[in-house]
Amino acid sequence: MDKEKKLKQTQEEEEEMEFKDCENHSQQAQQQEEEKEKIEIGDEIIRSKIGIMRALAERDDPSVKEVDDFMIRRFLRARDLDIEKANTMLLKYLSWRRTFLPKGFVSESEISNQLADNKLCMQGVDKQGRPIVVAFGGRHKPTKGNLEEVKRFVVYGLEKICAR
Repeated sequence: MDKEKKLKQTQEEEEEMEFKDCENHSQQAQQQEEEKEKIEIGDEIIRSKIGIMRALAERDDPSVKEVDDFMIRRFLRARDLDIEKANTMLLKYLSWRRTFLPKGFVSESEISNQLADNKLCMQGVDKQGRPIVVAFGGRHKPTKGNLEEVKRFVVYGLEKICAR
């Protein structure tokens, strides 16, 4: 009789565990569905804000037409989706870029001293496809070149990394 009770109790416990597993799975599926909805709503909000910000920025600077939505989204995210702050930041960036890079890029002849030292090495990509760059700080010679050339070298390096 004792064995029958234990067997019955074990069966009931197993059924209860199966029910709980099923219930947990159902809750997880519901949570995943809610997360998808939040993401979709969030994407709609971001797309809407991108459009608003683009229109606002184009009034002040027509060159914004050349900026893609991905870049505008980066500025929005950097300012917690605050359109005014992100717009101000984007316009300052475009202004800086026009003054610092009048040709639109840094030519290798402008930074030949920095390139000669082999301070940066591009090493392919990691498992997620992100570029790997190795910088050798010990190869920097402060007496070689000037601060403006070093700034241009940094921008050159970042542009090369982003272009990959």
